[in-house]
Amino acid sequence: MKWLFVILIIGAIVYTFRDTAGPILEQLKETTPSVLAGICVMSGIYCLVEALITTVLAKQYNPDFRYQWGIENMFFCSFYRVATLGSGSGVAAIIYLNEHGVDYSKGFGMYMLQYAFHKISIAIYSAIFFFLSWNYMCGHFGGYTWLLLAGYAITMVITLALILFCCSTRFHQLIFAMLDFFNKKGKYDALEHQLREQCADLETASKYLLHKKKMVVGVIGLNLLKLCFWYGMPYLLFAGDKNINLVETMAITALSVMLAAVIPAPAGIGSTEFVFTGLFAGIVGTGIAGSRLCYIVCYFCFSISDRCGCGDYTKDQGTAGNGKSLGAK
Repeated sequence: MKWLFVILIIGAIVYTFRDTAGPILEQLKETTPSVLAGICVMSGIYCLVEALITTVLAKQYNPDFRYQWGIENMFFCSFYRVATLGSGSGVAAIIYLNEHGVDYSKGFGMYMLQYAFHKISIAIYSAIFFFLSWNYMCGHFGGYTWLLLAGYAITMVITLALILFCCSTRFHQLIFAMLDFFNKKGKYDALEHQLREQCADLETASKYLLHKKKMVVGVIGLNLLKLCFWYGMPYLLFAGDKNINLVETMAITALSVMLAAVIPAPAGIGSTEFVFTGLFAGIVGTGIAGSRLCYIVCYFCFSISDRCGCGDYTKDQGTAGNGKSLGAK
């Protein structure tokens, strides 16, 4: 089903730009080696900052956790994100962390919160650059306001759901009340007991992180720094175009990420690219926008754990490695 969804999105992209393949290829030929090197550097820095975020969080549970392991983990879950369209990257990361001193329940809670912090950072970044380019954005994309608001709403709902799932006793009680309703005959008592233990471990591990307020602020700050290199990459590709400057480029890229949240694509594959090309095509032309997107995908998508964190963690719940549950110790 996931692959079918991705194929449909790719088909829509091909159909939309079917008459502009020639201009896109021409623009690809004109890209200089220095621009390609710049893309590699920016995507590499993004990866290093992402690894640093993982290291900072993991050190809260295992003080001996190394930055090298954070880098390895980032590329490890990057591979599984692409190979499984997001559904296996979170589990892969949790297994890797467990092998490096962060047990399953702590690793699961940590990555759920890391994804939430990333979502919060995306919303903050989008708001900042949208208002910095208010007149420009309203003039070109005023018609997308309701979609932008929908993107914010979805982002906030996901973030709130993740935090509640990790930390809220009442939220867990609501889940167990629903389970009790469907388990009146006691058929699933053993499974429910195990789930209660896992939720208790998850809650303890997650609250431990959230109580470290300075660390949380620092992680969000690192996420904002990380996004600078992602959102700034298109400007490097559009350099020389007088129709757009750095702030406007970052604002449009932020807008494309928020709008893509409205499209329920697996792991965001295809949706962000489709929106990105559509928005920039009206500013710099379809040929330039399409060609620049090709470079961003090639140098960025396959080297980064997740353009919204390290995979789609809300879908990565269940069993992780050797038949052990995520709450197992």
